[in-house]
Amino acid sequence: MKKIFLITFSLFLVHFSHGQEIIAPFKEDSEDPQKMNYVYDRAQHNEREKVQLSKIREADMMWSRKIWREIDLRQRVNFPLYYPQEIRKGVRTIDRKNLFDVLYDAAVGNDGKDGESIRVWGEAKDDDEFRGPWLSKSEIEDLILGAYEEVGQIIENRDGEDSVDVNGNLVRYAPGRDEAMAINKKDIKKWRVKEHWFFDKQRSVMDVRIIGLCPVVDGRDPVTKEFTGEEIPLFWVYFPECRKVLKNALAFNMAKNEAENKTYEDIFMKRMFASTITKEGNVQNRAIADYMVGLDAILEAERIKEEIFNIEHDLWEY
Repeated sequence: MKKIFLITFSLFLVHFSHGQEIIAPFKEDSEDPQKMNYVYDRAQHNEREKVQLSKIREADMMWSRKIWREIDLRQRVNFPLYYPQEIRKGVRTIDRKNLFDVLYDAAVGNDGKDGESIRVWGEAKDDDEFRGPWLSKSEIEDLILGAYEEVGQIIENRDGEDSVDVNGNLVRYAPGRDEAMAINKKDIKKWRVKEHWFFDKQRSVMDVRIIGLCPVVDGRDPVTKEFTGEEIPLFWVYFPECRKVLKNALAFNMAKNEAENKTYEDIFMKRMFASTITKEGNVQNRAIADYMVGLDAILEAERIKEEIFNIEHDLWEY
C-alpha cells in the first residue's frame, strides 16, 4: 500500500510541476538590427529604473561644499565616455553612442523618444549656474553643426575676387550650414563636472551629487584647421534631468563583459571615472588655474581632495 501511494504521489507531482521556462530560440528572420547583432533578447535592458537616491533635508546638512572637476577623455579609464566615434559621417554603432551624442540627440530630439528631451544652457564659459534661458533646438544645431545661412557665401575665383556669371551676377554657394564653424565631435576631449559634496548627519555619511555636465572642445582655427590651444566649453546640462536619458544609454564595460551592461548613469553615480579638481567654492570665486599653474595646480587639487576626506574622517573616533 505504501509503494502504491508513493508511485501515485510521484506521478501527481510530475504532472503538476513546471520546469524552467524555455527561452525562445533565436529568430533567423528578424529584421531588427538590435536583435540581429545578438543571439539573445536584450529587452530587459531597454528600460531601466533610475538609481534611487536618499532624500536630503537641509536640517541634516552638517557640512557642504561645491566642487568643479574636469574629466580628461584621453585617460584610458574614461574611454567609455569618448567612444564609439562615428564609423563614417552619420553612421554609428547599433547599440552604443558616446556621451556627447547621447546628450546632443536628447537635446535636439534625434533619439526618437518622446518626453526624454533635455534642456541646454549656453554661455558655458561665463555661466555654470543655469541662469539664462536654455537654447532652442535650432540654436543647439547652429552651435554644433555651424550656423545655417539662408544666402550662400560668394564664391571667390583663383585671383581672390568675387565670381560672376555671364550676366554679371555674383555666384554664391548653395544655402546651408557654415561647416568651417562646425564642431568636430572628435575634438571634445574633456567634460567639466559641477558637484555638491555634503555630510548627511541623518545617515552619517559623506555623499556627493552631480549638478551639471559641460563638454569642452579643443579650439581649431576655422581657416587652417590647426589647434589653437584654447579649450572652449560648449554648454551646460542639468544632470538630474539627464538621468532619464543616461539610465538607458549603454556604455562599454571596461571589464570586457558585454553580458553585464553598464550605462552612463552607472558610470557617474558609481564614480567610475577619473578626474581632476579644478575649482572649489571660495570667497573670490576663483578656479585653481587663476592662482596656480603646472605642478602646483595639481598639488592644490590633491590638497582639496585630501581636505574633503579628512573632514569626514575627523568626525569619528577610533
